Amino acid sequence: MTEVLYEVSEKVATITLNAPERLNTISGAMLTELSEQLLRADRSREVRCIVLTGAGKAFCAGLDLASQMGSKESLGVLDSAAGSGGGEFDLRTAPPVVLHNLDTPTVCSLNGSAAGYGLDLAFGCDIRLASSTAKLAPGFAKRGILPESGGTWLLPRLVGYAKAAEICFTGRTLSATEGLELGLVNHVVAPEDLLTRTTQLAQEIASNAPLAVRAIKRMMRAAETETFEQNIHHVFLQLLPLIQTQDFKEGVASFMEKRPAHFTGR
Repeated sequence: MTEVLYEVSEKVATITLNAPERLNTISGAMLTELSEQLLRADRSREVRCIVLTGAGKAFCAGLDLASQMGSKESLGVLDSAAGSGGGEFDLRTAPPVVLHNLDTPTVCSLNGSAAGYGLDLAFGCDIRLASSTAKLAPGFAKRGILPESGGTWLLPRLVGYAKAAEICFTGRTLSATEGLELGLVNHVVAPEDLLTRTTQLAQEIASNAPLAVRAIKRMMRAAETETFEQNIHHVFLQLLPLIQTQDFKEGVASFMEKRPAHFTGR
């Protein structure tokens, strides 16, 4: 069975973690597949938004700990750290790094609970929608580890240092509503409405000029480490080629003619 599903419909790629029998915990095979499918979507001219979700009742319950105990295929990370001669682990191709570097907008649809590695994956997306039954479980400290897949970088930027510290130091499981109040998720919806709401949001994003949306994301991401002046300089470098595109002309024309725009990504 394929552990990561890929489907494109109406300019939206849906990538689904597909190991519901183990709550979509991350195996070695899934690491590779997820990175490959994320890059596949980002490179496709037919994709303008990416939705990341899980099959079954959980989004992702973290790493497949059984594999780390040697009973299944190993992820390689803990083996190497323990000096057992495991293979090299290239962080450049790890899903959280790939996810962070995508230019295509990403929406996480939290169909169920997200724990550990799964929570870091959710935080790495641009926008998060959660089922009202979803739980957010940052229980790293309760397992003797730390957020190894971007959480220590992402979480303070989402909620500020003090709130991030409380979340990580206590390891307390949060409800979807608590996540909404803290700013960890954008919307909380009834489980039966999650697919519809996610699709509506993704298609709304996909209906806009894709070159402009990708440029906006690049500049917002760059702003995390740039000064105001540096970012404005880079914004103008992005703006100059955009105003030469067919999409810019179509955007102006559709506004003047009071009609929906039809963007081609050119």
